[in-house]
Amino acid sequence: MAEWNSFSTDSNRGISTEVITYPAGNGDQVHAYVARPVGTQAGPGIVAVHHMPGWDEFYREFSDRLARHGYTVICPDLYCRYGHGTADDIAAKVRAEGGVHDDSVVADCAAAREWLLTQPTSNGKTGIIGTCSGGRHSLLTACRTAGWNAVGDLWGGGVIMSEEELSPARPVAPIDYIADLSAPVLGLFGNDDKYPTPAQVDQLEEALAKNGKEHEFHRYDGASHGFFYYFAPMYRPEATMDGWEKIFAFFGARLH
Repeated sequence: MAEWNSFSTDSNRGISTEVITYPAGNGDQVHAYVARPVGTQAGPGIVAVHHMPGWDEFYREFSDRLARHGYTVICPDLYCRYGHGTADDIAAKVRAEGGVHDDSVVADCAAAREWLLTQPTSNGKTGIIGTCSGGRHSLLTACRTAGWNAVGDLWGGGVIMSEEELSPARPVAPIDYIADLSAPVLGLFGNDDKYPTPAQVDQLEEALAKNGKEHEFHRYDGASHGFFYYFAPMYRPEATMDGWEKIFAFFGARLH
């Protein structure tokens, strides 16, 4: 059954949203956007991991859509320690300083999962999902920390890295941690993408299969990097809506 636009017209389902601070990595108080269904019914939680353009309006909308389908969502500001301003300005500062460190992201996302589990409506199940660098970070976090029930990697580049691409901020390629992954993975990719390329997606899928990891990959012809981004030329509406259906089905089967 299709999830999209399937609400009954007499449904009272709504969401509430707010910006909070939560105890993140290293005990730091970090800002996060939280969207949750209205009501007291128990349900799952999702950590939404923002992309390189930063902790932006798109990720608030991304979180809202998940919340409307019954998930409590926390989207941490992974660049919070770099200061505050427009998402574009802070993302530029992060890039200029070599990028956010993988260790920092993993710690913040693991702490966000712990925050979800403390909520009175938690059913004890959690997922993690992100696009672009957020897809990479979602997979990396699920490899390096335990307890996740589902992972969504949406066109995450940099999962496979050459020696030249490694850096102090990103010292190990996420694919090298695949043996430690303990949650099933949903992957959505565009066949015209250059980062990751279709060959790199093949390599990731082969590594998951070789290590016996449950995974479900979907690839879209005519789609490039960021095909969900309605504000950019690479937007592909049909692939986007099919992708959302895949997300709702995948998380619905594993988190409820």
